[in-house]
Amino acid sequence: MTVRTRFAPSPTGYLHIGGARTALFSWLHARRHGGTFILRIEDTDRERSTPESVNAILEGMAWLGLDYDEGPFYQTARFDRYREVAERLLAEGQAYHCYCSKERLETLRAEQMARKEKPRYDGLCRHRQGVPPAGVAPVLRFRNPDQGTVVVDDVIRGRVAFQNAELDDLILVRADGTPTYNFTVVVDDLDMRITHVIRGDDHLNNTPRQINILRSLGAQTPAYAHVPMILGPDGQRLSKRHGAVSVLQYRDEGYLPEALLNYLVRLGWSHGDQEIFLIDEMVALFDIHDVNRAASSFNPDKLLWLNQHYIKSGDPEHVARRLAWQLGRLGIDPAPGPPLAGLVVAQRERAKTLGEMAANSVYFFREIETYEPQAAAKNLTAEAAAPLTALRERLAELREWSAPVIHAAVVGTADALGLKLGKLAQPVRVAVTGGPVSPPIDLTLELLGRERGLARLDRALAWIRRSASPGG
Repeated sequence: MTVRTRFAPSPTGYLHIGGARTALFSWLHARRHGGTFILRIEDTDRERSTPESVNAILEGMAWLGLDYDEGPFYQTARFDRYREVAERLLAEGQAYHCYCSKERLETLRAEQMARKEKPRYDGLCRHRQGVPPAGVAPVLRFRNPDQGTVVVDDVIRGRVAFQNAELDDLILVRADGTPTYNFTVVVDDLDMRITHVIRGDDHLNNTPRQINILRSLGAQTPAYAHVPMILGPDGQRLSKRHGAVSVLQYRDEGYLPEALLNYLVRLGWSHGDQEIFLIDEMVALFDIHDVNRAASSFNPDKLLWLNQHYIKSGDPEHVARRLAWQLGRLGIDPAPGPPLAGLVVAQRERAKTLGEMAANSVYFFREIETYEPQAAAKNLTAEAAAPLTALRERLAELREWSAPVIHAAVVGTADALGLKLGKLAQPVRVAVTGGPVSPPIDLTLELLGRERGLARLDRALAWIRRSASPGG
């Protein structure tokens, strides 16, 4: 049997953390077993589904690297197929038309709740005889079995039994002719030969209904794996206040996709005490049977720690490509600046996100407009003018502009003037970056380049002279 899994989001919003984890688990299961991963867009909710949400899902999947083998398939393009199956169920007596009004159903529900009964359709139209009511567009209901038990042998949760007597005759097709979720899912899973349905446990109650429809069509049921929900640190259902934002927002803030994937795979699954998983390791080790039954807690700090790990340990060229996009969001063309891989190496110890790294690197690409006031007041003083001038002269004479050679020049100048290294390096840092924080000053100057580095020292010296002059 070839494993076939699917990720089937509804485009009524962004691709969120929970959806991304479900997609990852489905993708990993297919990849580990040499199977097929399918993307299906469940867009039958025409009022809430938007092209923007579809694009956000596709863009999020692409950014995460969760490539799909088939699709994306759109349910709105399959209405003829749903109609065909509905007509078959009606002809075979597995479904029937229901003419009950909305008012009757609301009254029925209110009466059942008043009696503390589970609200459910009472089957009035199951055995309706005679001429249908005039002018009433019926819905199509599934004729659920009256007796027996539906057993879901869930891969994660184990055996879960449902009594058919507790399941009402759900609507397959609405009065306006549009199919419902539980019906389209069944037809799609059947047609797409899905072998494993991996989804959130909020769908567990839908599963017995879907199994009964599949059986009525003579189809074999797939294996089901209902993944527990993700909770916030406070134990409540994950929401925006916990960080349950769009996957693309994590991209925009400068998270690496491999960091997010690593974090998501550990939400409910583990392999010993291992914390760091490269994608190939995930594929080799992930087993859907090992997913924990208990809910997982989302920890933004852990995700941030993982992101910093991947920034620090990742291939600088790979991280640089992601950094280039972040710089572009700041309106910076990185091409005329220093090599981005070198910049990543210089900055990666001080940045937890690529957004932070990009913001901290602006001075490598744009001229300094102002100095940080406190840093300038402390370091760009009249006393600093002579050391800065001496260093500037020594740097201008260098035949090679590299960090080791620059370092020797800075140390030599400080020694010649009887200064501690920091008394020279910090004024240089403020002069060439505008602030008190940067990578080591020799590396900073190398990345800036000879022309720009010397020009910024000249500018700082001019600023010191202006500040020291009367009325300056």
